[in-house]
Amino acid sequence: MRTLTSQLYFNGGGLAWFQKKNQSSLFTNHLRLSKPLKVQVVVSAVQFRPCIDIHKGKVKQIVGSTLSDLKEDGSVLVTNFESDKTAEEYAKMYKEDELTGGHVIMLGADPLSQASAIGALHAYPGGLQVGGGINSENCLSYIKEGASHVIVTSYVFNNGKIDLERLKDLVNIVGKQRLILDLSCRKKDGRYAIVTDRWQKFSDVILDEKSLEFLGGFADEFLVHGVDVEGKKLGIDEELVALLGNYSPIPVTYAGGVTVMDDIERIKKAGKGRVDVTVGSALDIFGGNLPYKDVVAWHHKQLSLH
Repeated sequence: MRTLTSQLYFNGGGLAWFQKKNQSSLFTNHLRLSKPLKVQVVVSAVQFRPCIDIHKGKVKQIVGSTLSDLKEDGSVLVTNFESDKTAEEYAKMYKEDELTGGHVIMLGADPLSQASAIGALHAYPGGLQVGGGINSENCLSYIKEGASHVIVTSYVFNNGKIDLERLKDLVNIVGKQRLILDLSCRKKDGRYAIVTDRWQKFSDVILDEKSLEFLGGFADEFLVHGVDVEGKKLGIDEELVALLGNYSPIPVTYAGGVTVMDDIERIKKAGKGRVDVTVGSALDIFGGNLPYKDVVAWHHKQLSLH
């Protein structure tokens, strides 16, 4: 494993870019840093990161772009799979297979989903990350329940913009080393824009080299769903994977569109060996055709090569 350390000066070009892009006084008022933030770029084996998506207390695979909080909008929730196994059972399986860094996502902040997520964390302490409704008030409680990291999107990308006060609060409470920023995105006018609120709302933050560099100063990892292909088993968004492989300064996991083993190899190649992969609906443990055991075997082979 090689560790490369770079320095980001937020009173330099990156900050100036964000000031111009967002026209926000937050950047000038709260990020006048006199010292550079060091970001470690870790280059290691490509890993498979397992997932547990929870909706109303049940483990499900849902086409995320069909989620909505609006009952009257006429949208139809598309569910690919609902498991008869609990989140805790999946967590135990991932622990037995020595898979780390998987994520538990609560697709809704209802009590059943919270209880289910906590059950998974208890079954695999330190082995899973958790996201869904995370904020500065509850983030530490999930760490205490056994989460290695908390995953945040909408709380930080609030009303279409980066809320730096909230981001700084999270870093102060749980620490950069336990924070993951979900930068899930969709194409808009030819560029990848970060989407929030169950992937329904476009933010004005464009995913590119400068934004990845800037945000890498606040988080331990990124999680990025290619929302346009997520849950649809249509193949990966290779352009997005390449963007992440080229420019992410911290570990990053890509999710979206994996259907066959060749897709995983394509992620490894397009991401230059720097992008981890999550597979959901395509796996046979979630009703798909891709054997989970084959993906686990591939994962351990990658580790053995380094």
